[in-house]
Amino acid sequence: MAGLKYLTGFENEFSSEDPRCPGSLPEGQNSPQVCPYGLYAEQLSGSAFTCPRPANKRSWLYRILPSVKHKPFTAVPCGNLTENWNEVEPDPNQLRWLPFIIPKSTEKKVDFVAGLHTICGAGDAKTRNGIGIHVYACNTSMVDRCFNNSDGDFLIVPQQGEVLITTEFGKMMVEPNEICVIQQGMRFSVDVFGETRGYILEVYGAHFELPDLGPIGANGLANPRDFLCPVAWYEDRKVPSGYTVINKYQGKLFACQQDFSPFNVVAWHGNYTPYKYNLKNFMAINCVAFDHADPSIFTVLTAKSTKPGVAIADFVIFPPRWGVADNTFRPPYYHRNCMSEFMGLIKGHYEAKEEGFLPGGGSLHSMMTPHGPDADCFEKNSTAELKPERVAEGTMAFMFESSFSMAVTKWGLQTCQRLDKTYYQCWEPLRSHFNPNWKPRKQ
Repeated sequence: MAGLKYLTGFENEFSSEDPRCPGSLPEGQNSPQVCPYGLYAEQLSGSAFTCPRPANKRSWLYRILPSVKHKPFTAVPCGNLTENWNEVEPDPNQLRWLPFIIPKSTEKKVDFVAGLHTICGAGDAKTRNGIGIHVYACNTSMVDRCFNNSDGDFLIVPQQGEVLITTEFGKMMVEPNEICVIQQGMRFSVDVFGETRGYILEVYGAHFELPDLGPIGANGLANPRDFLCPVAWYEDRKVPSGYTVINKYQGKLFACQQDFSPFNVVAWHGNYTPYKYNLKNFMAINCVAFDHADPSIFTVLTAKSTKPGVAIADFVIFPPRWGVADNTFRPPYYHRNCMSEFMGLIKGHYEAKEEGFLPGGGSLHSMMTPHGPDADCFEKNSTAELKPERVAEGTMAFMFESSFSMAVTKWGLQTCQRLDKTYYQCWEPLRSHFNPNWKPRKQ
């Protein structure tokens, strides 16, 4: 959307006023007896009050009416959004999905919330420890409806179609090859401009942060300056017919009615905000001698567990980059992992599986389930001339990696009818190259 402005930086202490109301932020205090312009002060807390200062997250919102003014919440159908991880029996197989279907607007109007489908997940929102992986597939904008996730943070990865996200903090336009994070408790509405699809990583009990860089040093990977936060924008709009606030709470959906727009925040300040990031700004770090570094060098954001070095979830990308390693099988190696790996493709062709893994689809390699390049990739790259080459040009694949052993939903395994039951066949042609008479070359 032309003309949208943003504040820059990751987890900064921001302040913003809608320019139509200069001076709407109180000076020198958070909650004066009477706020400028007759506004209400409301704090949104993203952490316990007593968290150490580096982890303490909160923002103050100055709004025309407080969010408490609404009718009671009542349960509404959840559709294909779920936290029931026991619908079907566990499946340890390598799983791959064809591109998820986007409903045609000529057949049925589906907005962002109605288009949410849970593929897999683990844990429990009640105990604030777990994740969910969803896709959204929709064709129409939310009208007089907003969404609020009381369970956790949404990391949204558009794959087809840009989305205009209106939040209590302002507006963000998010396009494919960008991501955004809507943190716990923030109300937002989604406008779309045609058939739209994307992926969502939901995290309960932790917030996303930038990974520690260790020996990399002070710079690299996703740089804080490249994260963008919306600026204050408000609408003073009455909705006599009723505005619906949809609340995801303990894995279920509830709705309440109010007679005004929730996007009535004239000014705000704090460090607990929605934000977006363009993946093209990721500074990739790679091997320049031989072998592979672990894929953790491609981590954009991480949600840490209480165990040092172990993530509830990492968001990892595989961007265009140079491959230069000598005497090395350059694609990803064969692997069994104590983490679970869900992969999606925003655009292009993933180097390890150029056939079958398509934009808008996905794959899940569960905990300790073996995976790696298909047979064609192995044969081609075992004999390739090792000259410097561009890898993943025109491609953007990503991974949601988690320390949880994830369960796949009934929708993911059966209802969606997008599961590729031939996936295992991509490894069937692998053949033995063992030669018991092999001798090392003389130097």
